[in-house]
Amino acid sequence: MLEEYEKKRDFRKTSEPPVSREEKSSDKPIFVVQRHDATNLHYDFRLEMDGVLKSWAVPKEPPKNAGTKRLAIETEDHPLGYADFEGEIPEGQYGAGRVEIWDSGTFELLKRNEKEIIVTLHGEELEGDYVLIKTKYGKEDKGWLFFKKKSIKPIEKYC
Repeated sequence: MLEEYEKKRDFRKTSEPPVSREEKSSDKPIFVVQRHDATNLHYDFRLEMDGVLKSWAVPKEPPKNAGTKRLAIETEDHPLGYADFEGEIPEGQYGAGRVEIWDSGTFELLKRNEKEIIVTLHGEELEGDYVLIKTKYGKEDKGWLFFKKKSIKPIEKYC
């Protein structure tokens, strides 16, 4: 699963974490959003699934409010150790530029299939139900739509 990640990096030159046999991070799966100031500033959204961090590049700041939709381009899986990575990827290396953690926390998986992922995020910046829906955007159909769901308030009975 992490072959593509390894192929793109020279670990003698970058401080990014190499692939290792990592155990599950905690009782609850984690998510992380890393602000990545590379060729173009973007945000890397990562969800712990199947023993790796499933990853998407989001060109604009992730949505904090319902109604705001973002493009998310699926990228290669990353090792779990990448969830803590902050630093400078050197010039000449894949993804060269500054990486810093913008948000992190845990999540609950509500739905997952090949075309849709729904999670409840518990972070500082991102809190609530979020959806990723696969689109036909981009090469190899790597495009997804990323947005926060509207919360439905329960109807209160008045006496």
